[in-house]
Order: sequence, then structure tokens, then C-alpha cells
Amino acid sequence: MSEEPAVVRVLVVDDQRLIRDGIAALLSIRPGITVVGTAADGREAVAKAVELRPDVVLMDVRMPELDGVEAVAVLRDRAPECRVVMLTTFDDEEYVVQALRAGAGGYLLKDLPAEELAHSVRLAHAGVTQLDSSVAGRLAATLPSPAPAPAAPGPSAADALSPREIDILRLVARGRTNREIATQLYLSEGTVKNHVSRILSRLKLRDRTQAALRARDLGLL
Repeated sequence: MSEEPAVVRVLVVDDQRLIRDGIAALLSIRPGITVVGTAADGREAVAKAVELRPDVVLMDVRMPELDGVEAVAVLRDRAPECRVVMLTTFDDEEYVVQALRAGAGGYLLKDLPAEELAHSVRLAHAGVTQLDSSVAGRLAATLPSPAPAPAAPGPSAADALSPREIDILRLVARGRTNREIATQLYLSEGTVKNHVSRILSRLKLRDRTQAALRARDLGLL
């Protein structure tokens, strides 16, 4: 008989009580997740993470006392086993870069559905780094264009994709969700999902973040 998956223990950190309690309540009813505590600022987050040892910390970025990015850096030393995912309304590239450099294991925006948030918590617990699709697109757009490589025989990476897949890759790089791509290209959401999976497989990419960066390298932005 197979073992049941481990329950993911979560600490929710946000300086707005309504949001903090709302996120905690939404996650508490999801299978395989338990909220072990909440905190109202980065300083309290560090203290509770050290005390409670959660698996995943959902951390807001801008907070009093100690902001989220600074708290991530402290937690990396004091509770390195915790996976910290930034959960915020701010999609500024500077915040993203600072958070990832500090040791955050993901950067998500608060407008994602509850089920997706729960799935993201489970992925974070599994060690998967995540970036919101719009954040990944904005971040990729700020990177300098690579120097042109010398021509080489054989097909390019883009040649491995159909024209439809190139269109979809371009939209992924611009931060569009599968639903938004489906609407724009008059496809079903399932068809878009299948195309995205094939794109990742053919280009040997791990996730949408890498896809956005590859699109930038291919000059699709």
C-alpha cells in the first residue's frame, strides 16, 4: 500500500490582516496543506519560522519592520530548510531580482486562483522554483539581447517548432497565461497546454521561465 504524501506546513506572512487571514483560510481547506501560523511583518516572520519550522513560507514583499526580501536573506541563514515564495502585488523586475538573489524559491502574484496557489505551495515544497508568467515575461524583456552567434550548419532551435508553436512561445514570453493565449489564438485551453508541453520538450526546457528566456534569445520579443 502506497504511503500518503506528507502534509506541507505553511507560514503566511502579510502586513494586511484581511489578506493574511484570507490566504491562510483558503490554504487550510486544501488537502495536504496545513497553515501552522501567520505573521504581520518580516521580523515576526523570521521569529515564527525559526520557532515553527514550516516547509514553505509565503512572504509579502513590502512590509514594515523588516521587508520580505530582507526577511528571506535572514531565513536563508536561520532556517535554511524553509522554502520561501514571495506572494505579492508588485511585479517590478527589481523586486524579483532582489528576492531571488536573497534566496527566494519563487515569485508569485496575489491574483492567482486559490487552487493554483495550493499547487504552487506543493511545488515549492518539492523544490521547484516558480515565477509568475507575467513576471517571467517582464524579466526576460529587460535582459540585453545576446550577441549574434556565428552561423552553424543544421536546424536552429526555432526550426524545431511549428509556426503555431512559435506564436505560442512568443505569447508565453510576454507573460500570457494558457487561457489568454487560447482566447487570442482561438484555441481551446487544453490545446494550448499541449502545445506548451511540446515546446518545452522540443527545446529541452524545464518551465515557462526558461521558455521566456529562450524566446528572448531567439529574437521573438
